[in-house]
Parts: sequence; structure tokens; C-alpha cells
Amino acid sequence: MNDQPTVEIANDQTTCAIDEPVIRKAVLDILAGEGVTSGQISVAIVDDATIREVNRRHLQHDYATDVISFVLDREGGCLDGEVIVSADTARAVAADLAWPAEDELLMYVVHGTLHLVGYDDRTDSDREEMRSRERHYLAGFGLVPPWEDFDQ
Repeated sequence: MNDQPTVEIANDQTTCAIDEPVIRKAVLDILAGEGVTSGQISVAIVDDATIREVNRRHLQHDYATDVISFVLDREGGCLDGEVIVSADTARAVAADLAWPAEDELLMYVVHGTLHLVGYDDRTDSDREEMRSRERHYLAGFGLVPPWEDFDQ
């Protein structure tokens, strides 16, 4: 087991430019901020066809989505997990929100990582707590999500 969390990034798409150091820092910031002291997180940046297949195979949902996360192992401060994000969806949503696709993609990574550390968004109160944590971690990169005005 690692002494510190590690982050592996696989970029399996051509739709969106990615900044691996920023993605890695976002994941590590969340892990540190939420008390995770060791483990491994894999981040896969894929296209809509790939995330749709993952969604269908593992969650029985036959559609593309923005982000899927899987906790592989969690014990105390150790966490192993996967975050899979769709660059195609990020580009489409970013165009609607008029902000960069790369920032939308980073938001998906933040959202998926927050799921790994235990946040949920199934109820209104859980969703607001998750949005608050998203805003907190995105602010560390100087980002204010464009949906901010719509959530208040």
C-alpha cells in the first residue's frame, strides 16, 4: 500500500484538451481535504460511447452520462477507486453553459472524486452539500461554476 494517495490518468479521447497536472492536483486536494491518506485513484477520460458502455454494463443504464465513479476498496484513510468522465459530454454541456470544456471536465473529476470519498447527491440536502464541496475545490483553481447562479 502506498504511503500517500496516487492518481493515474488515462486520456482515451480526442474531444477535449486535458491538463493532467491540474486533474491530478484536484483529486489529491480532495483526498487530502477529506481525510484520505493513502490509496490509488484512476481517472479515465473517455468519449460518450465508452462511458455509455460502462454505464450499461455496470449500472444497467443504456445512455451516456457525465461521470461515473466506483469505490474499489475503502478502509480507514485508504481509498482505491475509479473516476470515469466523458469529454464529449463536457464539451456539449460547456457550450450550453458558455464556459471552457476543460473546466467542465475538471468539474466532473471533482464531482466523481467527491462521490468516492462519500458524498452523495440523491436528495436535495445531499446535493447542496455536494455542490458546496464542488464550489470549494473548484475555487482552489480560480473557477466559479456557471451553474452557480442557477443553484441559489
